[in-house]
Amino acid sequence: MRARLRLRRMALPYARAAVRGSIAAFAAARLSVAAFAAARLSVAAFAAVGLTVATGAIADEGASRFVLERVGIDAASEDRVLALVPERISAGDVRDVLAHTYAPRIISLQGSVPIVTMAPFAEFLIAMGYPAEEIRNPYDGSLSYSSSVDARALAGILAWYDEHEGMMPMLIGHSQGGMVAIKVLHELAGDFASAIPVWNPRLGAAEDRTAIVDPVTGKERPVVGLKVPYATALATGKLPRLLLGQWTMLTRLREIPDTVDEFTGFSLEWDPIAGNFGTSEPYRATGTAKVRNLTLPPGASHLTLPQVAELARDPATRDWIDRYVPGTAVPLPTVHTDTANLLHAADIWYSIKKHWCLEAQRLIRARRRLAGGG
Repeated sequence: MRARLRLRRMALPYARAAVRGSIAAFAAARLSVAAFAAARLSVAAFAAVGLTVATGAIADEGASRFVLERVGIDAASEDRVLALVPERISAGDVRDVLAHTYAPRIISLQGSVPIVTMAPFAEFLIAMGYPAEEIRNPYDGSLSYSSSVDARALAGILAWYDEHEGMMPMLIGHSQGGMVAIKVLHELAGDFASAIPVWNPRLGAAEDRTAIVDPVTGKERPVVGLKVPYATALATGKLPRLLLGQWTMLTRLREIPDTVDEFTGFSLEWDPIAGNFGTSEPYRATGTAKVRNLTLPPGASHLTLPQVAELARDPATRDWIDRYVPGTAVPLPTVHTDTANLLHAADIWYSIKKHWCLEAQRLIRARRRLAGGG
């Protein structure tokens, strides 16, 4: 792990320190639910709290190509990553192989009233083996992001990460955080605007460009149309959108565009907060995105869905999670630990392992092509 961290720091000496500037906007913009409903943060609102729009910025091709030319692990480690089967990642594969290679960032978005943040869920992911530095908010070190953020600005930040780190982040959202994650997908699909500014963490501002240099192809491509590898929404309902005046998402909340490879929606049939009274409306793909719907067990509760850290500490539940494969019927373990949140914890971890592997393999293959190594 230490060797991997040294390699990433050598390759991206500016990214970790620079990112603090722009993510400060997220921390500064943490509003109450009422304030968010009234203000509905926009890029202009970010400017109003002290950020500026950078003019004359161009796609940083040198920095983008730098990712593939300079980021690398040894060939034997790359071979071990390429030999993995993404749909069958074991605990040993995580510990011995994936933990020593590249990992996409994970942005975990909490609900509108953070009685429970996404920190316990992030702690679970870290305990299961995901690199903590790819989950923490680089600005303040927190493990949870506020959902009172502008989805367009967040889409621009995802694009910047893709250009400079070679990987699009994954999105996990609880309640309103799920709505923000889905709105980001619609922003990337061009459903709200035909162009999206790149949000540059080094400058703490939106750049005067709406395209990045693809770190794999070296070609310029617009922010609109970029694709997230994996996104998920936990207990995200239409009733809060109605009450908070989030009208633009009412008809789009259950529609998943092609700007994500795989999306999983988790719902509770009885969830008054989300507006479910005995049934839940399924998510559906508008095109080719792979969309799955899972109904959570009756013992699960809207407000406590992120509280899964204990599941990684209990050997029996951890083993069950490690062996979980969607669609398979495996009896729940008999333990004293509360297992109400076991299903979605295991399912999300399965998908994260899968896309962690896929993205690492993609980056390795692209780097080898660039180096002429096949």
